[in-house]
Amino acid sequence: MMNKDNNRDNHISRRTFVSTGTLALSGLMAMGLPSLGKAASANDTVQIGLIGSGSRGTGLAKVIKQIPGLRVVACCDTIPSHLEKGMAEADKGAKAYTDYRELLANKDIDAVIIATPLYLHQPIAIASLDAGKHVYSEKAMAYDIPQTLELLRKTKDSNLVFQLGFQYRYYELYHKVKEVIAQNWLGKVTHFECQYNSNGNWRKPVEDPKLERAINWRMYNEYCGGPLSELCAHQIDAVNFILDSHPLKVVGLGGIDYWKDGRETYDNVRTIYEYPNGVKSSVTSVLSNAYNGYNIKILGDRATIEIQRNKAFIYAESLKNKRGVVDGVTGATLAVTTQGEAQELEFGEPGKKTPEPTITALQGFYESVRTGKKPLSNAENGRDTTIAIHMGNAAAHTETLQSWKPEYSI
Repeated sequence: MMNKDNNRDNHISRRTFVSTGTLALSGLMAMGLPSLGKAASANDTVQIGLIGSGSRGTGLAKVIKQIPGLRVVACCDTIPSHLEKGMAEADKGAKAYTDYRELLANKDIDAVIIATPLYLHQPIAIASLDAGKHVYSEKAMAYDIPQTLELLRKTKDSNLVFQLGFQYRYYELYHKVKEVIAQNWLGKVTHFECQYNSNGNWRKPVEDPKLERAINWRMYNEYCGGPLSELCAHQIDAVNFILDSHPLKVVGLGGIDYWKDGRETYDNVRTIYEYPNGVKSSVTSVLSNAYNGYNIKILGDRATIEIQRNKAFIYAESLKNKRGVVDGVTGATLAVTTQGEAQELEFGEPGKKTPEPTITALQGFYESVRTGKKPLSNAENGRDTTIAIHMGNAAAHTETLQSWKPEYSI
């Protein structure tokens, strides 16, 4: 397979992938992915308090209904319509709160899910750990780097579970990609090209002008980090996961060049991260064009992997190029056929639908709470990705190179 000593063009067949590449479910279990469908007895139930029941929080509440052993027994939100939607998805008899501190005082709650705007993630997580609650927090880990390090220290001093909502660490597709790279199918990996684009202004309708910033918090710097923290965070984390590393430095540019509507966070941002051994990862988000939306390309000298939302394709490099005369230059390449035929990367258990990553991540949270097993998406790797996000924004805001500092590696 892709032997450099072979005189033929490198080619990877679909049969090769199916016969040598598909991970059995048991193999993924060995890497820490949870099994689904495990029945839970009454005393195995983990009672959840949902803090933040906007669109993401309510979506998580719907997913929890599919997971034996998890129950949403309380919801908290300061916006009445959000609280109402969350309660509609919660368990019968669930309690409603407008102050998360009152929810944390409820001794019947074992764990919390934090799905608030980013600036609230860290203070609520620390309060939750202080209250003896296990924590599943949406990404990113904290609003800034000092908060991130403080929360990491807090989790280290606790015997409670802290899981971060980088759900793709629980998705079999990414474990398969990592396995393929480890088996040298791509050769030497030198670059990642990541994008998370959409065509929309992020603005949600607001009936009460007093709630503008509370509802449209993604558009204001005091609440979040814009596209890098709200969209590209998943891809930054995916690169960290695949490389088992964190970036050493980053440069970037961003701007508000299309949606000139009073927002403060960027409507476009482009960053380039450098990892050990010179590996580069470009990370882009554009809010005025959705072509190819979510996409990650991993470039090796023998093949390329393209990761889409729920599938991936591999393209073998063709090492033979035709040469001739181009623009008067003899020997110039006429046709650079560097992308072979796309072959879909097989993953998961044959014949069975692969669970959505959010389902698997929440099932993993349940198992971590019940067994004490460290989550795949935990405070340590959450620190790495969160700091990388803030480094990228700092690079763009200041137009200077930002470097990983020794004090980050606590």
